[in-house]
Amino acid sequence: MDFSIKACDWSKGTEASFLTGKSDCVVIGVFEAQTLSGAAFTIDNAIGGTISRVIKAGDMDGKAGSTLFLPEVGGIGASRVLLVGLGKQDAFGQKAYGEAVKAAWRAILGTKIAQTTFTLAQLPVKERASDWAVRAAILALRGEAYRFTQMKSKPDTTVRSLKRIVFSVDAADEKPARLAAKQGTAIANGMDLTRDLGNLPGNVCTPTYLAATAKKLARDWTLKVEVLGQRQIEALKMGAFLSVTKGTVEPPQFIVLRYQGASAKAAPVVLVGKGITFDTGGISLKPGEGMDEMKYDMCGAGSVLGTIRAVAEMGLKLNVIGIIPTCENMPSGLATKPGDVVTTMAGLTVEVLNTDAEGRLILCDALTYAERFKPAAVIDIATLTGACIIALGHHNSGLFSKDDALAGELLDASREADDPAWRLPLDDEYQDQLKSNFADLANIGGRPAGSVTAACFLSRFTERYSWAHLDIAGTAWKSGAAKGATGRPVPLLAQFLIDRAAQ
Repeated sequence: MDFSIKACDWSKGTEASFLTGKSDCVVIGVFEAQTLSGAAFTIDNAIGGTISRVIKAGDMDGKAGSTLFLPEVGGIGASRVLLVGLGKQDAFGQKAYGEAVKAAWRAILGTKIAQTTFTLAQLPVKERASDWAVRAAILALRGEAYRFTQMKSKPDTTVRSLKRIVFSVDAADEKPARLAAKQGTAIANGMDLTRDLGNLPGNVCTPTYLAATAKKLARDWTLKVEVLGQRQIEALKMGAFLSVTKGTVEPPQFIVLRYQGASAKAAPVVLVGKGITFDTGGISLKPGEGMDEMKYDMCGAGSVLGTIRAVAEMGLKLNVIGIIPTCENMPSGLATKPGDVVTTMAGLTVEVLNTDAEGRLILCDALTYAERFKPAAVIDIATLTGACIIALGHHNSGLFSKDDALAGELLDASREADDPAWRLPLDDEYQDQLKSNFADLANIGGRPAGSVTAACFLSRFTERYSWAHLDIAGTAWKSGAAKGATGRPVPLLAQFLIDRAAQ
């Protein structure tokens, strides 16, 4: 899809090219119980008051999410008009805008419209400008258009009719809107990669497959990549990581992917992604129901690859390193047993009380490895705990950090990107739950505050740099009829890095 930006002031007669330019459809918004204004008012006059008559007849009342096509209109270059209900104007904020653009795209994608003019980005969204609205609209469109059919015997090869979208914006917003379109496209491409990796089955998306994906990204975007195998991982004495992979025949991989957009001396931001390509729970075997969804246990790794792809496409002026420890967690005669004690790369010993708390075991060694890069900040991303789903549901990702400034940056980015996160406590009192009689610490702290104690475990390995942890167990994928990877938290991470690059 091609996105372009065009300046237009609907109140000063600069809309002539929009009215006469050829297009299959022009999208305009209608507020509930409000007089037409802006694009809606101008286009209504141009087509002889058709919109006003439709509203008066009750065919379009402006209710949020409602849509109505006006076919074969005269007086403008577009062959039809799509009216989109916006709800009440005084309540039109970020959420309402998101619902409106999704409704518009769903309506358009159900037709053979190839080119459309989109005026909703000029609507008065509370505390947001047109550049934000353009990027949000692009991400919404790409989300609605995404399909995963690669594993079917007859994959969906249907080519989307929609090819070109022209966004109208105010003249003052034209330059930032062009940048927003570029960013939105890059982030959407990163999200699609993350979705694809998550949706692939575990017999395809293995640790070796993730490593091959990282190598392809390196070729496509001139990145540096290093993939460490079993012997190199052993040489690094990553005993916690190796304890998870003991029960599987699939070889573990330790992926290091580097993007350099700034001086080689500039401290990098390091993203660490949990890459369990299938999680049975190991000897602490999970229930069979819903276990197929444990292919999504590598979504942290997928989000790191998707984010670095987006960063490379945007050409951000900062350094980013992705670290991905990846393996399977399987039961076998060789698998780690509850009660086993393992030694981490950092030298701390861990009593493995539950082999299904394996994510923190592979991450702790990766977090120790991250020290060598003298990072400006380290963020790990993991589908870590079911407890986080109980605490926050499927709307907010869990955020943990002892660094208030870093946590604040991530929360600001989550709001800007409409990729919500909620900060949870990381108080030292919770560390007591990880005490072990036989090792330096246990890998679980019992049922109370399970997501907090998991973060506390990771914090033991991050004392030498600024660190934050994102638990995406509730947000990385959807279940039920809408089952599939979401691509989160690529938008949050991308926005964080955009903001960092601008500092």
